[in-house]
Amino acid sequence: MLTLNHIEQAALRLEGQLLNTPCVESRTLSQLTGAHIYLKFENLQYTASFKERGACNKLAQLSADERRSGVIAMSAGNHAQGVAYHAQRLGLRAVIVMPRFTPGVKIERTRGFGAEVVLHGDTLDESRAHALQLATEQGLIFVHPYDDEAIVAGQGTVGLEMLQAVPALDTLVVAVGGGGLIAGMATAAKALKPGIEIVGVQTSRFPAMFNAIKGTHHSQGHSTIADGIAVGTPGVLPQAIITRLVDDLLLVDEGDIEQAMVMLLEIEKTLVEGAGAAGLAALLKYPARFAGKKVGLVLCGGNIEPLLLAAIIERGMVRAGRLARVKVSVRDIPGSLAKITAMVADAGANIDEVHHQRAFTMLSVQNVEIELVIQTRGREHIAQVLATLNAAGFEASEQH
Repeated sequence: MLTLNHIEQAALRLEGQLLNTPCVESRTLSQLTGAHIYLKFENLQYTASFKERGACNKLAQLSADERRSGVIAMSAGNHAQGVAYHAQRLGLRAVIVMPRFTPGVKIERTRGFGAEVVLHGDTLDESRAHALQLATEQGLIFVHPYDDEAIVAGQGTVGLEMLQAVPALDTLVVAVGGGGLIAGMATAAKALKPGIEIVGVQTSRFPAMFNAIKGTHHSQGHSTIADGIAVGTPGVLPQAIITRLVDDLLLVDEGDIEQAMVMLLEIEKTLVEGAGAAGLAALLKYPARFAGKKVGLVLCGGNIEPLLLAAIIERGMVRAGRLARVKVSVRDIPGSLAKITAMVADAGANIDEVHHQRAFTMLSVQNVEIELVIQTRGREHIAQVLATLNAAGFEASEQH
């Protein structure tokens, strides 16, 4: 059985090999949520995720024979980079099996750490089966992303560091995929401070651990912005620990996670991936649940595709009313568009896009529909722009 001693031993092995990341208060997020929020910046690790901890702890304990054999792992993301980097650092051969759909940037980053990348299968389960087959054929040591005591102990050092930095924490909110991080953190935190509350967060599209613990039957989706916690089958070892030590599990939606990512970028000036923002998403969705509590959140990873990030920021601006789509119906005569754009400018909004629609409209043939995407200061400002246009005799409305 995993104990605090295992995690303290892991912390000694990790010393000097990776960052003891900052755990600091966010005054702005605290004001917005009504809780006292402390952020653990695991996105600052060299491979931008906490996964390094488990990988380093596991590889550091291999025997001389096992080191000569090399290691193999299955992962589409952060676990791959953690294993590859620490194998390279220790001079071990590392083979990483990734699904065929893995983004090119993750493949190249993993190769950049000296690993041999094998692309196999369309699902994580197919990749895992192939990795186990290769491990048997080539005598490689399989490094599981979460169902391994050494991995869980390594991840548990996050909880150790958080309570060392902020002993007054009374709640930890942790993203849950396979469950390795929360299992390790709960083991450490409950041993050090038995009264502390541990809350796990899953995306409603991948609620496997939530279903397993709570006996529910929420259906599973096919994709999520929080791909780091998109795990279809919970870990056996983590599930046993979660059942015993975790106080509650919550589900959040895609929009909650996107909003949290944009807030962390804008307020904290820190980039997190979907899984890394899941904890904050839970506080935004259930503020009354955490009001007044000293809450530790783990920003567990920061690896995200730039184009996906751009789309999330743009959608966040729409939700906040900083980007709006306005439709204006007007007589199709010279100068109409110039009048509209001048009025929008006078109202203090900036025009992002203009689309002139003549054919695909139910308006009379003498009229034209003009669609504008405008940058504004927020919802009140959108209302002011619409009022200005309507007062001038144009038919203007916001499109959702």
